[in-house]
Amino acid sequence: MEFDFTWILLGLPIAFALGWLASRLDLRQMRLANRQAPRAYFKGLNYLLNEQQDQAIDAFIEAVQNDPDTSELHFALGNLFRRRGEYDRAVRVHEHLLSRADLSVADRQRAQHGLALDYLKAGLLDRAEEALRKLEGTSYEGQARMARMGIYERSREWPEATEVARLLEKSGEVNFGVRMAHYQCEQAREWIQKGDAPAAIALLQTSLLSQPQAARPRIMLGQLLLSQGQYRDAFDTLAILFERHDSAAPLAATSLIKAALSCDMTSAASSLLEAHYLRQPSIDVLNAITELTTTTRQVAGDTRSDAMQRYLQHLQKYPSLMAAGRWLTGERPEHPSLPEPVLKALEHATKPLTRYRCAACGFEAKEHFWHCPGCQAWDSYPPRRVEEI
Repeated sequence: MEFDFTWILLGLPIAFALGWLASRLDLRQMRLANRQAPRAYFKGLNYLLNEQQDQAIDAFIEAVQNDPDTSELHFALGNLFRRRGEYDRAVRVHEHLLSRADLSVADRQRAQHGLALDYLKAGLLDRAEEALRKLEGTSYEGQARMARMGIYERSREWPEATEVARLLEKSGEVNFGVRMAHYQCEQAREWIQKGDAPAAIALLQTSLLSQPQAARPRIMLGQLLLSQGQYRDAFDTLAILFERHDSAAPLAATSLIKAALSCDMTSAASSLLEAHYLRQPSIDVLNAITELTTTTRQVAGDTRSDAMQRYLQHLQKYPSLMAAGRWLTGERPEHPSLPEPVLKALEHATKPLTRYRCAACGFEAKEHFWHCPGCQAWDSYPPRRVEEI
């Protein structure tokens, strides 16, 4: 039986026509999809600019479905989910990006950084730390280390925070010497609470060797030595703050006079306090001066009128309810006619003025904080009372 070439001649044009039609349909679908993807993308962008996050997310999801290989849309979705507090959805988006084999190195690092931020915002600190460690050696290294340092501060892991601060300082980001001194002080405070005073003293001395200008370790060391009965060492440690007229010296004024009275250094303490008060007038230093004067003169049998006169001299230059209250309280024994309700009213009006206020967030407290409990800022509390700011 002979093969009929007629069918081949008839079939070729038909096959060509069908192929051409299929290609046209495929191109048409691709063009339609490409039109839909930009349309959905710009729609989402428009919603985002109008702060309509719900509609923006829906539009971006539609765009991702039309063009699943576009990484930028995934990043936009991840950021939106994180801003809305939908951290589980943000994590899924960034994990999906990291699972793609065709993702570029830069986008992979970006996705890893986004995943770390998702965990951090969700409060999953262990997972956030692990994700941030994977960013070592990348362009996000500095940001990742800063975030890790914040995690260690929140979890009070001071040795780890100190190590990260050293790495940041070596990389030339910024000088973290004072911050590391704070970390060592926090660690020393924990040792004091555990009853290990020698270890705390050794750590504070090490901190002073590396950061001799830092006020906090010096104040803590002086107060710790004072509590351990090492009065002369405590006095010598605290005296340096007044010799160099450190702005934080008023915080150590009470401890200085306690050490001075215990080691017979009252004359030296009086000179230091007077010199500092002349340079930087402060109600805390003035209180220390009058207390020291009153204590020494009571031993000699003198009255306390000279000490109270100092408050009047202060009031002539610096109007102060705190100084006025101190003067009235001191004069009460010699002038019993002063009405009790007046003294109570003045004391009530003075209380808010004796607090310390954070310069970053305005949080007020009775005691001075080196680390604000409100905004977590370091060194944001001026060492002066609210009335003196």
